[in-house]
Amino acid sequence: MRPTVYLIGVGPGDPDLITVRGLECLRRADVVIHDPGIPARMLAQARHGAELIDVGHSDPGEPATQAIGMLMADKAIAGKVVARLKWGDPFAFGRGAEEALALATYGLSFEVVPGIPAWIAVPEYAGIPIGYVPSSEIVTVVRGGEDDHRALANVDWAALRRLQGTVVCHAGAQQLPRMLDALQTHGWPADTPTAIVYGGTLPSQQTVTGTLEEVTAAVDQHHRRESAVLVVGRAVSIRNGLRWFDARPLFGKRILVTRPRDQAAELVDRLRALGADPIESPMIAILPPDDPDPLLRAAAEAGTFDAIVFTSVNAVEAFMTALLDGSRDLRALKGPLLCAVGAATADRLRRYGLNVDLVPAEFRAEALVAALLGERSVAGLRVLLPRADIGRELIATQLRDAGALVTEVIAYRTVLEEAPRGNEPDVFAMLLNGQIDVVTFTSASAVRNFLAVYGTDQAVDLLNTTLVATIGPVTAEAATQLGIRVGIQPATYTIPALVEAIAAHFAAESTKPTEPRP
Repeated sequence: MRPTVYLIGVGPGDPDLITVRGLECLRRADVVIHDPGIPARMLAQARHGAELIDVGHSDPGEPATQAIGMLMADKAIAGKVVARLKWGDPFAFGRGAEEALALATYGLSFEVVPGIPAWIAVPEYAGIPIGYVPSSEIVTVVRGGEDDHRALANVDWAALRRLQGTVVCHAGAQQLPRMLDALQTHGWPADTPTAIVYGGTLPSQQTVTGTLEEVTAAVDQHHRRESAVLVVGRAVSIRNGLRWFDARPLFGKRILVTRPRDQAAELVDRLRALGADPIESPMIAILPPDDPDPLLRAAAEAGTFDAIVFTSVNAVEAFMTALLDGSRDLRALKGPLLCAVGAATADRLRRYGLNVDLVPAEFRAEALVAALLGERSVAGLRVLLPRADIGRELIATQLRDAGALVTEVIAYRTVLEEAPRGNEPDVFAMLLNGQIDVVTFTSASAVRNFLAVYGTDQAVDLLNTTLVATIGPVTAEAATQLGIRVGIQPATYTIPALVEAIAAHFAAESTKPTEPRP
C-alpha cells in the first residue's frame, strides 16, 4: 500500500540538508504539516496549491503529539497526501515515533524519511569530528530537551564520566547550563575541551569554545534564549584545523539581492557558496511587451538584417522565444552578425547553439558600438536592436549617426516588482537596524525602484549607511546621480565578478576569522 503520510526529517537548519527522498515526498504532498521555523526556502519546494500548516510553538508533549496525529489522520482520511516536516530526524529525540504510533492507531500507512540529526550535522559544520578515533572511541548522545520547561535528562552523570569519550547534546536554553554544571559536579575535568554551537548549519552559526570551566562561565554570564549543540571532549581541540563552514570568505554576511525573482539564482547560489546569507528582495520584474507584434514581426524577418545587437540576457530570451514561435527555427539566424554587450549575454546565445560574432572587451553599450564601428563601415547596415522598454538609447543613436538603419523593438518590459510576499523578510527594518552588510544592484532600474518602494530620502539615507555594490558603471552612475555612495564595483561587469569583488572587499578588512563572542 502506498503511504499517505510521510514523516520527513529535514535536518538541523540548512535547507540543502534535506535528503533527496525527503524533497521528493515534500513535492508530492497535498498538505504540509511542519514544525515552527522551517525555512521559507524549504517550504517553497511544496507544490503549488499545497496546504501549509504550522503546528506552532506549543509544548511537544503527549497532548500536542496526539493533536498533530489527529490532524495528520484527518487529512489522510480525506484523501490527501500528507508531508510532516520535522527538525532533524523524526525518530532521533523528535517525538516522531509517538506521531507514527498515532497514525498506526488509525490504520494509516506511513513512511519515515530519515533526516540528519543536529548532533551529527552541527558539530561537522563547526569542524568538530565527534567520532575522531584518536580523540574518542566512544560517542555518547544525551537528550537535552529543546523545550525550556522540560527537566534535565535523567542521566547517570557519574557513569558518563567513567565512559569518557565525547558527549554530544542538542540542548534547550534552560537545560544547557544545568548540563554543564552536572558534568563538572560529577567529575569531568575543568580543562576538558568544550564547544557550544548556536544556529548550527546556518549563516548565523556561532561557536563558543574553551575549557569546560570557561564555557560554563561564559554561558552563565551571557545567557541566550535559544537551543544549541553542546560537544564535550578532546575532539573539540582540533576544531581550528578543520573549520570549513565558518571560515568561508563571506560567512555570516547578509547580502541583499535585488535582481528579478526568476533571475536571482546565480547570484544567490554564488553568495551562499561563499558562506553569505542572501536576502532576496526583487526590485524589478521582467514582463512581455504590451504589444508583442513588433517583436514577432522582427523575429519573423530576422534573416533580412545584417546584424542583431543584444544588450542583455533578457533581450536574448525574449527574442529567441519570439523567433522559435510557430514553425521557425535557428536557421533564420544564419545570416546576421550576432553581437552581445557582455559575457553573460553571449553565454545565453551560446546556450541556443549560436556562435557570437562580437563581444566587446568592456561589457557596456559604448564599448559595443565602438567595437562594431571598428570592425567595418556600418553605413546602410540593417541592424535589429531588441531592447527593454526603458533601455538606454545610446546604441541606436550612435549607430544611426554612423549611417546604420536601426530597427528598435521592445522585447520586454521592466516594471516595479509586486509587493513583498508574506514570508519575505522586512528589508526596511533590517536596513534600519544595521542587519544587512551589503546591498547589491545589477541594473539602474533596480536602484530607481528601490527608492520608489522605500521613499527617496529615507532610502538614500539607509543605503548610505550600508555598503552598496553595483555590477557595473551604468548601474553605479544611476546610483551616484541619486545620491547613493557606491562602495564596490567589479572590473568585469558580470555576476561572478561582482561576488568576487564583494569577497575581496571583506578579505581586505580582515583575512583571519575570529572566534565569536558567546
